[in-house]
Amino acid sequence: MTPALEVTDLNVRFAIGHGGAGDGGVHAVNGVSFAVERGQTVAIVGESGSGKSVTCLSLLRLLPRNARVTGSVRLEGQELLTLSETEIRRIRGRGIGLVYQDPMAALNPVRTIGAQVAEPLRLHLGLSRRAAAERAAELLGTVGIPSPRQQLKAYPHEFSGGMRQRVVIAMAIACEPKVLLADEPTTALDVSVQAQILELLKNLTTELGISLVLVSHDLSVVAGLADDVLVMYGGFLAEQGDALEIFERPAHPYTAGLLASIPDTAPDPDAELIGIAGQPPDMREVPPGCVFAPRCAYAFDQCGQRPPLEHRGRSHRAACWLGPEVNLGERIGRGAA
Repeated sequence: MTPALEVTDLNVRFAIGHGGAGDGGVHAVNGVSFAVERGQTVAIVGESGSGKSVTCLSLLRLLPRNARVTGSVRLEGQELLTLSETEIRRIRGRGIGLVYQDPMAALNPVRTIGAQVAEPLRLHLGLSRRAAAERAAELLGTVGIPSPRQQLKAYPHEFSGGMRQRVVIAMAIACEPKVLLADEPTTALDVSVQAQILELLKNLTTELGISLVLVSHDLSVVAGLADDVLVMYGGFLAEQGDALEIFERPAHPYTAGLLASIPDTAPDPDAELIGIAGQPPDMREVPPGCVFAPRCAYAFDQCGQRPPLEHRGRSHRAACWLGPEVNLGERIGRGAA
């Protein structure tokens, strides 16, 4: 069966200064490949600057003009990177929906909530003004907005951050897309509202059969929600595969470090917060070997060569020279990673 979304050897370069996009620049995404099956949730995680949001936005060709994107992005078998601008606009919202990180930036402050939710319905589905308003009220109810019909005339500033994010989700699912991209949708929200938004996304993907790509810098956010996880570092895939397997037995020191840095739900007041020493790489020049090696406590001579993304289980791959006999999962919480 054809995946809902299939990404093959995705590369993104940003030109800097007066150079061309293919001449040096920033190597933001490097050879990333993954597939999302129908109804599946795939999470992309990593530190800020790891390339996860660039990967997400490149799928809909929403990057600035100095970006050069190569590889293949297929939505149910249809190649997206070769479409004209007019053709890709038909895909945005209809084939792939997008939930932005900052709901206030995604909403127009001088237009009513009803007008903004109705816009994709009129644009993509050709609904009349009245029919679009009716459907907009239904969508607001679906995402948990109370008294949805009355809220159609409200403006974004009248809503809390969590309610605004629900509106953005309503807009993203309005045309029942095949795939929903959620780019750090809970970053600006407090913990209790984060949980509500994540539960909403989980329920919507189950009920509507939408495939979800969830971008996050926090592995704890995607726990219990994602079927598969992609761990990115320096624009490369460090590890990918079944979420449960990665959480229980990480095969890359970077993944183990991310897991070890998750705060304990019942912390010891005298315990030190475990972090990953060092800084992310400057991707204006891609290192010849493992990009994580300068920060890795396990680095050895072979790390001067770039490790391939190799199988560590039935649906688990990692780009690391450490053998499968090294159980990084046992060392989480002891600072070894």
